[in-house]
Amino acid sequence: MDDAFKPSRRAFLKGSAAVAAGSVAGAAVAETPDPLITELQDWASYTGAGVDETPYGMPISYESHVVRRNVEWLTASPISSINFTPIHALEGTITPQGCAFERHHSGAIELRKEDYRLMINGLVDRPLVFTYDDIERFPRENHVYFCECAANTGMEWAGAQLNGVQFTHGMIHNMEYTGVPLRTLLQEAGADISPDKWVYVEGADASSNGRSIPMEKALNDVLVAFKANGEALRMEHGYPVRLVVPGWEGNMWVKWLRRIEVVDRAVESREETSKYTDVYADGTAQKWTWVMDAKSVITSPSPQMPIKHGPGPLVISGLAWSGHGQITRVDVSKDGGITWETARLGKQGDTKALTRFYLDTNWDGAPMLLQARAMDETGYVQPTKDQLREKRGENSVYHNNCIQTWYVSAEGIAENVEVS
Repeated sequence: MDDAFKPSRRAFLKGSAAVAAGSVAGAAVAETPDPLITELQDWASYTGAGVDETPYGMPISYESHVVRRNVEWLTASPISSINFTPIHALEGTITPQGCAFERHHSGAIELRKEDYRLMINGLVDRPLVFTYDDIERFPRENHVYFCECAANTGMEWAGAQLNGVQFTHGMIHNMEYTGVPLRTLLQEAGADISPDKWVYVEGADASSNGRSIPMEKALNDVLVAFKANGEALRMEHGYPVRLVVPGWEGNMWVKWLRRIEVVDRAVESREETSKYTDVYADGTAQKWTWVMDAKSVITSPSPQMPIKHGPGPLVISGLAWSGHGQITRVDVSKDGGITWETARLGKQGDTKALTRFYLDTNWDGAPMLLQARAMDETGYVQPTKDQLREKRGENSVYHNNCIQTWYVSAEGIAENVEVS
């Protein structure tokens, strides 16, 4: 970071105090005392809600705008559609289940634990059927992972389209999952775990959403999960049991998991042939692009998070992630990629999980072109839109991990733009 933009804590506090003092002094001169200071407020004059009124805690009404939202024209029907996480309004990295994006191919289903069954068959010594209670008897693990739809940012291939980080990058969530390693259940069934084998997984919903997973990945870090963020999965996230495939596209995270078949080759289902492939400019398509490459986005300032103060201290914040492992560095540009400053990572060490980053800076009130650029432990550097287009043209939908640009006006208003 340029030293000229590095405010000390003491200087920051002095500046803040000066601003506050100026505001109070100005108010005093104008003879308009702040009623929040001078008057007894209602909330301090009566008792509040009792514990029996909140058996399951919900967000306070003042935060009712922090909700998932959809884009009606993206799909023909909400039954087979998606909504978006309000990542601009969240802090840290963990996504509350009630805000985490949904993607369905035939709608979210209601399936009781008592009616749940999971079959493992195919190239196994002992075909097995597990109940929910059976799965809970196996040793479990807890891991924080991001789940990103392969179509996240997909509308941006042809240019700046949707104005807001919730809509350009909100097909993502990051939760702590509790579950049983898939390898444990495969071993229980005596599966053929030769390196050339695959597992084919299906859901219990009408679409089934079948996907093939190489055995190497199945034995590595895939979880059969039954909890998220410490509580039962929500219906829309696959209650009572879903698959977690860390670092790989969200379509492979099969919900309402009902069957795991060990096979000797990929099944080549609809979801891995006609969909979730990368189309190039010449019309050819590349399969098996499962891993979500390093990506980042600034969440504040952004179109739904304008700057609400004048020139002075400003915290630029955002999220970065990589399906290849840890995020090791994030750079931020305020001039559209001409110069870069290294951001501060909120927490390091998580792998295949969201990482929060901050650039503590001073804003001089001039317009900015904000960008973030992520790097992961493999040395991969997040590309620009032009770099992606040079390789894949503009016919693609999936796996767009381009650098995003927000134009921030002198009034602090941000909008989605492109720079070249």
